[in-house]
This record gives sequence, structure tokens and C-alpha cells, in this order.
Amino acid sequence: MNILVVDIGGTNVKMLASGHEDPRKFPSGPELTPEQMVVSVLSATKDWEYEAVSIGFPGPVLCGQPMAEPVNLGSGWVGFDFEAAFRLPVKVINDAAMQALGSYQGGKMLFLGLGTGFGAAVIMGGVIEPLELGRFHYKKSTLEHYVGNGGLKRQGRKKWQRHVEEVVERLVAALKPDDVVLGGGNVKKLKTLPPRTRAGANANAFLGGFRLWEGEADKLRASSSGPDNILRTKACGPKADIKK
Repeated sequence: MNILVVDIGGTNVKMLASGHEDPRKFPSGPELTPEQMVVSVLSATKDWEYEAVSIGFPGPVLCGQPMAEPVNLGSGWVGFDFEAAFRLPVKVINDAAMQALGSYQGGKMLFLGLGTGFGAAVIMGGVIEPLELGRFHYKKSTLEHYVGNGGLKRQGRKKWQRHVEEVVERLVAALKPDDVVLGGGNVKKLKTLPPRTRAGANANAFLGGFRLWEGEADKLRASSSGPDNILRTKACGPKADIKK
């Protein structure tokens, strides 16, 4: 089954289809609407063949639908009919959860995305749980204010890294994960990784998008967690069978 994965970010929309190695992208930004996104994706991928679409959305998603308008994009995302627009089966998942799914190697994993904003997700007991942590209060503002891309530009790399290290330490102490993955476009700007963390890769978002459709029956099992541990998103989200 050929899948097109669309990773929607605050700076770029990136795409990759099954059987291809090089992603394509186009700028996003605060004026991008879902209609414009679909038109641009279809134009950029007109020479690719695919039968279904996975979309990583930068905001909360419930039952395959965006639950709030994204902070860094235009309006119209809530209630938008992606399947009608693409004329194909579509699965929508939080973007951090999609990259977490592609990064997962077993156990209880905490994923933190350092990009335009601050994404987070936990995979535990076979369940993908996106965490909307960016708006959590931290110091004089929010986590996103300090560790998002705006915080990096405003504070400089050294101060930004100190905040990243402190946030990671607090979340690890609270959630006690077995594995911590730092992903997103800004992870490469960390001079050193915080203790007991590993760097993810943006390509893992595409792997996560492919994993959403593995097996076609939505029954993907985490090979590292045993044959009965079905990985799924919470509250009627898609199930996926992970193959490392």
C-alpha cells in the first residue's frame, strides 16, 4: 500500500510517499489554510502515486480531527474534510505523536519535539498519548515561550539550551520514562544532549506516518513489546503495528 505522509510544520509542510527517498516541501506560515495546504500538496506530488494519506497536524487531534486552530498557521482547520479534499482515505494525528510513533523502540517512551513550538507525546502500554505541554506555565510565561523556536531566537542558543535541559529534567522526573527522544528541527542546535536522552530525526515523522497504515487492518503490534501489545492512539485513534 503506497502512503503519502504530510508533516505540517509552522515553517514548512514536508511530504514523502512510499517508495521515494527524498522528501519535498513548501513554506507554510501564519496564512496557510487547509485548502491551500491540500492544493499545494497535490501540486507538489502530482508525479507520485499513493492510495492513502497520513497527516501530522501541529495541534490537538481527537478521532482523526483537529480540535483547535493551530497557533502558527491560518484558520479553517477544525472541521475540515481532509478525505473529501484529497479524495483518498486520510488519517490525521498530532505531529509530535507521529514523530514519536516513528521513533518508538519499546517500553515507556517520552518524545519532546523542539521545533517552531514545543510538541510532546508519550507511548506507554501500547497507547500513544499526545501531550499539549507547550502552553504549560514555566517561569514567567510558557514552555513554548522558552524552548520553542521563538525562545531560541530571543535568548540565544546557550540560554535556550539551559531551558531545554531544565524542562527535560523536570518532565523526566515527573513521567519517569524508560526512553527519552528529542526530535524536531532544532534538536541539532543542542551542543550536547541532556543526560539519558537520544536524538530523533525528522525522517521519523515519515516513518510514523507509514506505520499508521501498516497491515491495512490497523493492527500493528510493537515487536519489542510482545504479540498482544497493540499500539494505538487514545480515544478512538488509529492502531498501528510497529516494525523496527
